[in-house]
Amino acid sequence: MPHPQTIQIFLPAGDPQGIRIAEITTRIVRVIEVPRSLLGDFLRMPEAEQVGVYFLFGEDEDGGAPRCYIGQTGSLKTRLSQHNAAKDFWNRALIAVSLTNSLTNTHASYLEWLSIQQAQSAGRYVMDNGNAGARPHTPAPMQADCSEIHDTMRMLLATLGHPVFDPLSKPVATGGQSDDGELYYCRARNAEGRGQYTEEGFVVLKGSSGRVDVTPSFMSRARERLLKQGVLVLDGDRVRFERDHLFKTPSGASDCLTGGNTNGWLEWRRADGRTLQELERLAVEEGDA
Repeated sequence: MPHPQTIQIFLPAGDPQGIRIAEITTRIVRVIEVPRSLLGDFLRMPEAEQVGVYFLFGEDEDGGAPRCYIGQTGSLKTRLSQHNAAKDFWNRALIAVSLTNSLTNTHASYLEWLSIQQAQSAGRYVMDNGNAGARPHTPAPMQADCSEIHDTMRMLLATLGHPVFDPLSKPVATGGQSDDGELYYCRARNAEGRGQYTEEGFVVLKGSSGRVDVTPSFMSRARERLLKQGVLVLDGDRVRFERDHLFKTPSGASDCLTGGNTNGWLEWRRADGRTLQELERLAVEEGDA
């Protein structure tokens, strides 16, 4: 259950685009965000000598799909130097270490395994790890500690712009009800979409389908990119979503499904026919009146 928290972000060089150090003021774990171009500066920091769990973030050059690699090490300086020499895709490293330097290799191994499991389940990133590996033997008291540490990592990573453990869609309960109300639907010729309006944008849910053909005025580069990434697959005279996908706007979501230029605020409707416009835009205006 979410609850209010205070997060402190420190800029060692005073540059918001540079190294950033994030902490929850009541926890003993911090996450350090390091642009690849400043890796040398991090390697000179005392934290580089610690045991840690790290996340490498970047994108595919061709398809633009976000990618992530998760690892752990007893020597961050050595391991990150190796990744800098061998891995091309990443442009930012986020590193979780203990304020008290109390993480052990056993902690780190379990946190690495748990993080890969949770990231694969969330499905936001293409995982560069390949597989989740075997669950390491960890005593129950240490697992409890790791659960709290992982929760802190999740919050700090998301605050820094990398919600790797958070699913795009909200849970759907029996009867088609989600945590924030009913689903939205987009129905047109050869298009049958289900989606959710979230804090990040509009999520089209796995299993939704749209037209293969597009109108002459519709720019299909987004479609081509999603097909290349495997988010969309061809299925007869339709394209089908193989996993949940976040669009920045409701119109971007309905455009992709219908193969034409649309107004997503009107295309997306609840099962009772009410539009996204009525339930979100107008509701805000009425609330401000």
